[in-house]
Amino acid sequence: MSMIQNPVLKGFNPDPSMLRVGDDYYLAVSTFEWFPGVVIYHSTDMRNWRQVARPLNRVELLDMKGNPDSGGVWAPQLSYADGQFQLIYSDVKVTGGIYKDVTNYLTTCETIDGEWSEPVYMNQSGFDPSLFHDKDGRKWFVNMVWDHRVGNHDFGGIVLQEYSADEKKLVGDRKIIYKGTDVGLTEAPHLYHIGDYYYLLTAEGGTMYEHHATIARSKNIDGPYETHPDNPLISSWGHPRLALQKAGHASIVETQNGEWYLAHLTGRPTKAPGDVLLMDRGYCQLGRETAIQKLEWKDGWPYVVDGNYPKVQVQAPDLPEQKWEADFPVVDQFDSEELGGQWQTLRIPYTQFASLTDKPGHLRLYGAGGFSNLHKQALVARRWQAFAFEAETKVKADPVTFQQQAGLVNYYNTKNWTSVHVTWDEEKGKIIDLYASERNNVSNPLGADTIQVPEDAEAVWFKVNVDQYTYQYSYSFDGKNWKEIPVVFDSWKLSDEYIQESGFFTGAFVSMSCIDTSGMKMAADFEYFRYEEEEDDRDHWTQTRHWNEEKSEGRSKTALGKTGTSK
Repeated sequence: MSMIQNPVLKGFNPDPSMLRVGDDYYLAVSTFEWFPGVVIYHSTDMRNWRQVARPLNRVELLDMKGNPDSGGVWAPQLSYADGQFQLIYSDVKVTGGIYKDVTNYLTTCETIDGEWSEPVYMNQSGFDPSLFHDKDGRKWFVNMVWDHRVGNHDFGGIVLQEYSADEKKLVGDRKIIYKGTDVGLTEAPHLYHIGDYYYLLTAEGGTMYEHHATIARSKNIDGPYETHPDNPLISSWGHPRLALQKAGHASIVETQNGEWYLAHLTGRPTKAPGDVLLMDRGYCQLGRETAIQKLEWKDGWPYVVDGNYPKVQVQAPDLPEQKWEADFPVVDQFDSEELGGQWQTLRIPYTQFASLTDKPGHLRLYGAGGFSNLHKQALVARRWQAFAFEAETKVKADPVTFQQQAGLVNYYNTKNWTSVHVTWDEEKGKIIDLYASERNNVSNPLGADTIQVPEDAEAVWFKVNVDQYTYQYSYSFDGKNWKEIPVVFDSWKLSDEYIQESGFFTGAFVSMSCIDTSGMKMAADFEYFRYEEEEDDRDHWTQTRHWNEEKSEGRSKTALGKTGTSK
């Protein structure tokens, strides 16, 4: 019997929208402030997935300059109708305060990896939008409604409105069709018409450990909806020792053989020795990931097989296995004219600050704003996707002022990062220095012990070794002889759980960066980038988790009311 091994999408890949078109399966996930927006994965067996598209790759589709941490694209939804893939997405401009300024759009494409259409404006009443194509040809748009009024709950329910494809706009009356359960924070609506019922699948409880997926049904699309008698459909909240936590924000799909599966958000926590942890569950430094569970139907309701909590191993659908080659090489030599699909940038396209042709065989970054800049950073990054890995690069830069620096960065958001870099000191000349920002408190761990770069060094090599709980930087002047920098950082501090403030919905990235606040736009040339996971990386995860899911300690499904954290 073939098995699905969860998570199927490792590292920062949250809010999955799963779709089947013929024999092909697709998963679209959130990207927040990272550009290009939305990542789409493809599979034919639901076990093995590969990246096939990043549709929001033009500023005309997604202009995030100035967006806050964890703004941008929340919870995209992928569907197929009228011979086109149809992608609904949001651009969140304000995440704090009483307002949640968000605009929702639709873009379409005849092929999953083609050029997507100019965006169609949908609405601005709330986030997590979704488009449903009914059997009678009508189309319906749903999203959660944000209620900014003092004294009201922020999450005002799920709103339904018809969409006219001919007019390219929402038409008719709007109606709140579902307010959710006492778990609260009802969001992420997906509609399905199965048999005699419309099923409304939502997320509740916020996106941390209290997360749930709730499902309700009605014989009329506009309700009233009754909630599943054994709600939630899936959650980890009652099982604090499960390997997969945060289960919620889900979508469902039927295979061509009549089997049913659910894709859902999850996280894999680890525990740092001696640390007092949030709800004693741990930190998810890899961010929120995607897992898949098998469903069964009883009395017209879907149930997760063997209990409403996530399993690491799940029976796969009866489909031929298709194994893909690795998505991306271990070493990127930057020998293409376009940046590889593993790379993302903050808020803007890389072409606004970088080039792969100005110095062929190198990624050239032109210095831009510092790590707190919300408009333009010269930073090229890829997700942490393993608990144990090495990342290495070679950089040539010639700073002439302390306002210029280039190097290797581990980045969560503008307030949480560490950087090892080449810069300039008036007395020593070119040096290696180390900076760290933890909850916006910036430190200089080396102090006066900065490392002088020899005058005859053609370049500087930087490396980071991540080993589950900690990570440490090294440097070299010849690429062969390495020296560790005697500063050890906690990897779990680059996690949602540790940060716990506005802007904590993403995950850790390892990055190349060039900063120049002098305005001279110093060029830094990166010759290659190596990202290599340890072969025994699974052990780094499992050694601190209790895998016996059936005997997982119970914990009451506490109603959250107006508490919790969303997205």
